[in-house]
Amino acid sequence: MTRTNETLIGYVVDVRGDGLTGILLADEQEATPKVTVGDEDILVGQLGSYVSVQQGPIKIICLITRISEQEKLADPNTASPDAPVVTYAQRTISLIPIGTVTSEGKFERGVSTYPTTGAEIHVVSAAQLANLFSKFQEQGYRVGGLSSQPSVKVHLDPSRLFGRHFAILGQTGAGKSWTVASLIQQALTVMPKAHIIILDLHGEYCWLGDDGTRVSAFQDEHFRYVDAKELEMPYWLMTYAELCDLLIDHSEREASNQTAFFRETLFELKQAEKTSLNLERVTVDTPVFFSLDDLMSRVKVENERMVPGSTKPVKGPLNGVFDRFIIRLGSKLNDVRYDFLLKPTKRKTSASLASLLRDFVGLGEPKRPVTVIDLSTVPFDVRPTVAAQIGRLAFEFNYWNPQYREFPLLLVCEEAHAYVTRDQDSHYAGARKSMERIAKEGRKYGVGLAVVSQRPHELSETVLAQCGTFICLRITNPDDQSYVKRLVPEAERGLVDILAGLGRGECLALGEAVPLPTRFRFNRPSPFPNSEDIDFYNKWKNGPDDINVDVIVDRWRRQQRN
Repeated sequence: MTRTNETLIGYVVDVRGDGLTGILLADEQEATPKVTVGDEDILVGQLGSYVSVQQGPIKIICLITRISEQEKLADPNTASPDAPVVTYAQRTISLIPIGTVTSEGKFERGVSTYPTTGAEIHVVSAAQLANLFSKFQEQGYRVGGLSSQPSVKVHLDPSRLFGRHFAILGQTGAGKSWTVASLIQQALTVMPKAHIIILDLHGEYCWLGDDGTRVSAFQDEHFRYVDAKELEMPYWLMTYAELCDLLIDHSEREASNQTAFFRETLFELKQAEKTSLNLERVTVDTPVFFSLDDLMSRVKVENERMVPGSTKPVKGPLNGVFDRFIIRLGSKLNDVRYDFLLKPTKRKTSASLASLLRDFVGLGEPKRPVTVIDLSTVPFDVRPTVAAQIGRLAFEFNYWNPQYREFPLLLVCEEAHAYVTRDQDSHYAGARKSMERIAKEGRKYGVGLAVVSQRPHELSETVLAQCGTFICLRITNPDDQSYVKRLVPEAERGLVDILAGLGRGECLALGEAVPLPTRFRFNRPSPFPNSEDIDFYNKWKNGPDDINVDVIVDRWRRQQRN
């Protein structure tokens, strides 16, 4: 096989429904084959790079997913019988078709007509790639450059990325927090009136520096730090179902009686607020204040009620039914970890809801486009409860907002597998329901969801199934790779095989926000998030000889990390 023009690199030898196989032209001189197009040297066969398969009117853009090499004998007809045996390296490439270039030169996803064997394989120059990636260029949301040709910049469609939900998936150390910081930093330069809420589980986006001052992955004028405990998510904002999940053990024999009386009592307590707030009616789910002490008092009275009997007072129908309920509520009231929820100090009236929501969406003073809610101060077993409330508040805010089309929100769920889990355990039910509701209905009301996780197969299938874009960083675990394959469009599943070889900050982006499946490297965030691995070598070599253990004990007892 000989080269007929400067871009020809091989021919198709196998055509399947899920991909093509091609053989590169023999190059006996260079171990690393290159093609020069104009002034550009293009490395042939690089994983994640693009090629064009051409045959008559057919022009298909493919992504290289594999390259292999096999030693072959040179054509014996071209050499004399006494000549030494000559071999060459025959390189074979595997291709995944990702789209078609029309006769007008426009790129369209999908392939309607496949080539046959013998079709030509051509390299794609930087200029041609730039044309393919120009689809979203006008919006200016540039997030990185192609791994194979860094001069070609990658632009995403921010409306499709943020409005139709997306997932950032990758194992520990692959650069998830790095990616989140880069995406948001670039978003703020293009869209300064963004409204982004980050659930920060480990203090990676805002933390205390060595000198005690607060450091962030965002410029001071862009973010507002909120401690989840100080934000206060008061119990009276919870729905009836959420309160039942928190206070009632549904496995108890008396659970049905407890829930019935609890509903009636809750409704009566909320009715008291109807007049003062000038409301026509309230329900058990209306977000108005009620006293938890009054609730406990009524429950105790009913739990101890005696009624007249034929000869002497006898126990009432609910006498003793609430014994465990009272113990359970009392234990939570005495647990300082639940103070932010059950013992609010600022949110003790119905009127305080407006200020809470302003703080929550970045409209408090000072106004900021990014609100970082630090959950690292919240005990691990309480985080699902907090996450459930934050997710519900985000949805409810825009659900009832008449200007929701003018005020879209994005909720970023870091380490989402810790609370948006596929596990049906009731401990995670509230958080799972909140995030699944956003995933299924949020797009209609301008609420976007970003889930960030190192364990994709532990995430809620409902949430991931609703994501329009997947930003996949390095994933080596076979279970996670298989799970991701089932999530992405069928035509793009073969691309997932390259995930194990990605570098830090490098990703394979699939879905609606990219013009075509793309392997690229994100722009370096500045400032960096606090997600760097701890340097064991230097710390074990030059680290401190002693530390203040009393401080550790004190923070542990107080349940305060900062």
